[in-house]
Amino acid sequence: MAGTFASRICPDTGLRVDRNAEALIKANAVVAVVFLAIGGLFGLMVALTRWPGVHLLPDDLFYLVLTAHGADVLLFWIIFFEVAILYFASAILLNSRLATPRLGWLAFVLMLIGAIMANVAVLQGESSVMFTSYVPMKAAPHFYLGLILFAVGTLIACFIFFGTLVVARAEKTYEGSIPLVTFGALTAAIIAVFTLASGAIILIPTFLWSIGLISNIDPVMYKVIWWGMGHSSQQINVSAHVAVWYAIAAMLLGAKPLSEKVSRTAFLLYILFLQLASAHHLLVEPGISSSWKIFNTSYAIYLAVLGSMIHGMSVPGAIEAAQRRRGFTRGAFEWLRKAPWGNPAFSGMALSFVMFGFLGGISGVVLGTEQLNLLMHNTLYVPGHFHATVVAGTTLAFMAITYLVIPLIFRRDVILPTVAKLQPYVFGIGVGGISLFMMGAGTLGVARRHWDITFSDATMTFDYPGTAFLMMGLNGVFALLAALGGLMYVVVVVGSILFGKRRDETAAKERPVVALGGGAVAAYGSEGTIKLPGTITLVAVFFTVFVLYYFVNWKFLSEVWPLS
Repeated sequence: MAGTFASRICPDTGLRVDRNAEALIKANAVVAVVFLAIGGLFGLMVALTRWPGVHLLPDDLFYLVLTAHGADVLLFWIIFFEVAILYFASAILLNSRLATPRLGWLAFVLMLIGAIMANVAVLQGESSVMFTSYVPMKAAPHFYLGLILFAVGTLIACFIFFGTLVVARAEKTYEGSIPLVTFGALTAAIIAVFTLASGAIILIPTFLWSIGLISNIDPVMYKVIWWGMGHSSQQINVSAHVAVWYAIAAMLLGAKPLSEKVSRTAFLLYILFLQLASAHHLLVEPGISSSWKIFNTSYAIYLAVLGSMIHGMSVPGAIEAAQRRRGFTRGAFEWLRKAPWGNPAFSGMALSFVMFGFLGGISGVVLGTEQLNLLMHNTLYVPGHFHATVVAGTTLAFMAITYLVIPLIFRRDVILPTVAKLQPYVFGIGVGGISLFMMGAGTLGVARRHWDITFSDATMTFDYPGTAFLMMGLNGVFALLAALGGLMYVVVVVGSILFGKRRDETAAKERPVVALGGGAVAAYGSEGTIKLPGTITLVAVFFTVFVLYYFVNWKFLSEVWPLS
């Protein structure tokens, strides 16, 4: 039987909400949004500097701002929010008390101190080493120490999540298997442990090197182990935002996966193979064997891609099946036309799904192919790709579920409902444009890390084609649009938390912006059908686009590397 603990019953879902878990979810989510706002401002400054017509910052400030942008949005914003998701997916969805809440607050404090230390180090001007922080570039010691503290705090949060699963099982707070959303969070937490271990293995000796206790760090060794953290941290994001997709579909429409077992198998493929995708950052390193490169960019990566392909059919298929149960059965796409597009939780999830698949997924497979990687390595194509995955995919999904977290956890109404409804579209279009035009510029050879594509201060000049300048200008325009969407999100979220009307526990379901449509996210089961003409058509379109784009890139390769 479940133990007694301070809790309340959520009137929207019927779930038992542990007060300790609720407080930690609030704290981590609020700090996450703060770092998103800071990192987003830095990102806008980066884009305006890369825009040749504006060229906002000088070179030294550009690299300082680029370093802060990468750390704040790729690490601090996303991982703080993911910790909130871990607590929600364990204690809240399983009707359980949170294991060791005091350690949860210790984890939060360590993460916050670490994130602040790293930002201070960068803003002091001593640590402009960019997100990768490749040696022999050396940052200030408190930059590395801050990242280590942040990693330790995150690791503690992951073990609290594992402990809560044990508590829930022991106290029988749920029946059967854990829900699919919790299983997705478990996948993210398992990958996180591997990721954080990789970070500790390389950041601790690098910290000792920065204070003079170690004389040398081998650059190739550093890159191999660092990417075990740097890229694998993005695989935490993939697992987490896929779980968020399933959660939103269940909460709004009562959707269930087409096959519970198959979706769980797809998450298992992530655990076994997804982090190996980091190999695409190492394909031009001379100290790594060709057999290792070929294995990771061929056989292993295909199994990771298979996991995403499964989710890519299961999520829209679950939505279609749920909509058809609700009576939207006319034609192949009435279910899609009649979906709740005015609900920012749904529209944000849908845009995240589409852009992650068509922009991030396809470009990721291209980057992960050893031969094609040579076309794009160290060009703007790489940040274009991960803006599609981490920003259009993960960030937009996290924004979407925030519109459900505010009423369910903070017990506040969402303010400015019209702004909230428009926000996912404004941000999504902006980020989609950033990704497309950065990848386009990268295909033309624009360097990934150079602050000025005109090379105005270089002894030897180089002229990119005029199309590259056009794409960098359009990248700046869409960055402004994305910044506006991000500002709309911050205003709605912060305003709702501070000024939103307190929700009446007895009448919570009457609120229109986040009304739940079909069932609790904690439910599990399978649709057990593939009679989904709309989803099958959309999947066919995706594969057609994928094959065509793959062919075009091989054609580009044949032109720059002739076989004759």
